[in-house]
Amino acid sequence: MALVDLSQQVALGIDIGGTNTKFGLVNHRGQILEKGSLKTDDFPLVEDFIDALYENLAPLIARHCDEGKLDGIGVGAPNANYYTGTIEQAPNLNWKGIVPFAELMTKKFGIRCKMTNDANAAALGEMMFGAARGMKDFIMMTLGTGVGSGIVTGGNLLYGHDGFAGELGHTIVKPGGRKHWSTGSEGSLEAYASATGIAITAKKMRAEFPDSMLNTYPEEAISSKVVYECAIAGDATAIEVFRYTGQKLGEALANFVMFSSPEAILLFGGVIKAGDFILKPTKLHMERNLLPIFRNKVSLVFSELNEADAAILGASALVWEK
Repeated sequence: MALVDLSQQVALGIDIGGTNTKFGLVNHRGQILEKGSLKTDDFPLVEDFIDALYENLAPLIARHCDEGKLDGIGVGAPNANYYTGTIEQAPNLNWKGIVPFAELMTKKFGIRCKMTNDANAAALGEMMFGAARGMKDFIMMTLGTGVGSGIVTGGNLLYGHDGFAGELGHTIVKPGGRKHWSTGSEGSLEAYASATGIAITAKKMRAEFPDSMLNTYPEEAISSKVVYECAIAGDATAIEVFRYTGQKLGEALANFVMFSSPEAILLFGGVIKAGDFILKPTKLHMERNLLPIFRNKVSLVFSELNEADAAILGASALVWEK
């Protein structure tokens, strides 16, 4: 039986964000052969965006793929529907309504294109190339500007009947709580556990503690990064911001654990750079709110993927998803 050289199997991974789009050619071992980016918001029309993608990617494909050797295209994008290959009502993109993105890509590139939302793509990447290798039941939480999630059960991503399952960041963790800046919902996890939410918490708390180091910064400069720097310097208020954030996240994770009984919860994104400042209270409040049959069974694990490359790897993993 002939051995298969996995390095010769190549997929195109594309991550579409509101401002930037990252792309790269990835082999089956998870090595990015070549990558690049372009500005998403430079293109009011999706057709022009796809034309620009093609112009950027054609030379990469020619350099790394023998004719006909590209296995496929995987795309992670906000509000992407796995079933239909469409981007639907994405608030942070220029292209409004329902965009048949996968169909347009296939037409332009002449090869199959699969799509999912960015957090689901991250979960796939982690399962294929990262800390979730070998796991069949886990939850991926992406903690960045917002809070995204991907739920894997029995080795398969949970999509629901319409392709949009797994919006755990928009579940309500404090009824009647903080109003979300975009959705208008009150008390969602994203309003507390995202980098944006951490900055809001910090601004509220520093007003109560005039001696806090956070008060040496102008309001517009307060960010989760600044809170981390103050926490490292020993500022009690900054440490309390992360403790409170971890409490809200842990309480939410307890609910998620009791829903799908995962082996692990993987944490990914800029917020996790806070390390134990956020991990310890998260673990404490997750365990505290679990039924005894669930306690001390679920690992909290930081992602193993390079943050800069994870989106490309996750999108490419779509191509090889069974």
